[in-house]
Amino acid sequence: MEILNKIENGTAKIGIIGLGYVGLPLGLEFTSKKFDVLGFDLDERKVTNINNGKSYIKHIDGDRIKTAAEAGYLKATSDFSRLPEVDAIIICVPTPLNEHREPDMSYVEGTAVTIAKYLRKGQLVTLESTTYPGTTDEILMPLFENAPVSQGVSETKFKVGEDFYLAFSPEREDPNNPNYNTATIPKVVGGVTENCIKVATSIYDKIIVQTVPVSSTRAAEATKLLENIYRSINIALVNELKMVFSKMDIDVWEVINAASTKPFGYHPFYPGPGLGGHCIPIDPFYLTWKAREYDVNTKFIELAGEINTIQPYYVVEMCMESLNLQKKSLNGSKVLILGAAYKKNIDDMRESPSLKLIEILREKGAEVDYNDPYVPVLPKTRKYHYEMQSVELTPENLDSYDLILLSTDHDDYDYKFIAEHSKLIVDSRNAFTKNGIILEKIVKA
Repeated sequence: MEILNKIENGTAKIGIIGLGYVGLPLGLEFTSKKFDVLGFDLDERKVTNINNGKSYIKHIDGDRIKTAAEAGYLKATSDFSRLPEVDAIIICVPTPLNEHREPDMSYVEGTAVTIAKYLRKGQLVTLESTTYPGTTDEILMPLFENAPVSQGVSETKFKVGEDFYLAFSPEREDPNNPNYNTATIPKVVGGVTENCIKVATSIYDKIIVQTVPVSSTRAAEATKLLENIYRSINIALVNELKMVFSKMDIDVWEVINAASTKPFGYHPFYPGPGLGGHCIPIDPFYLTWKAREYDVNTKFIELAGEINTIQPYYVVEMCMESLNLQKKSLNGSKVLILGAAYKKNIDDMRESPSLKLIEILREKGAEVDYNDPYVPVLPKTRKYHYEMQSVELTPENLDSYDLILLSTDHDDYDYKFIAEHSKLIVDSRNAFTKNGIILEKIVKA
């Protein structure tokens, strides 16, 4: 196979569709091994930044992009007619839920239609977007097998495993994880045929510490869902215990820390104000939706989803109770939310519980501001469009709020300073206790 020869000698050109939190770091790993990468994105801002050697993601060093761009290994474009230039096409587009909490496959489907228009013989196409089992076989493969004859194939149809290669390899990104990055996280790979697995494994072997081939694309798709369902259910468990133990005047974080001393049979998960990120709040519902096709009810998944979904409401309830003890009402109170990103030390706003907290607090009549050292202006998301800017943390500003609500426990925060100048704090991350600050005006939620 010609593509295997190109991969082996380093002349294979890599195309990546979607230059966000998954696609950009993946592309940079290929450039670090001196593969030419052509990134595709409809967002002209991203295209321009990459071609100018600039980063638009906080935790990705701009020097990496600049080095790759100046060396000629990394280029970006919004012109999808250039897809035939590349040997491998890796799809890294969003797979959100719609308003009915059902899979929104429009990004994957739209991308697949575009690829089918330009697909040429000998190319590898890999889907990395998290989705339900069967997506690669049921959506992508029929489109590609019926790709236009004009793309260089004498038969009336492309044949998977012979004319082109199709695989699924789920992304496992954890933005700004200090211990793991794209290259050091093992990569699961499932192909439609043996040739597909062989080609896809070969290309990831060039940049990933370990590839894990599985028997099919469905097995690879299910692997990613299992990983995130496992986390969703365990987070739901501690979120539920948090609410129960609070009524019993028991500190759930103390209990978790004590349980963590057991050297076997236990892995700690921690409660919070709600789930964030593109994976855990969304991915489990892909399996829930697909399971209905087989007359199966995914009770664990749905129950965990319910518990995790109510967490922002629980946190707001704790805010109301805390203000009541101060003889104040949430309606009319000034509230400052600390942290807008979905987890600490990043600028990623996808599915951030802070956005839901703002919505609920405003509905209850509170005047809401936020601070986040990584998010100076709240970006427009699919669901929310707040025209808000980060408020500076000064003694005067902190003192002007009736309540400070910690949603994201960034390491940048000076928790002693915040506690010193705030009237009342609701801490949904146990951050103040972890920093040795225990005061009556700090309430855990």
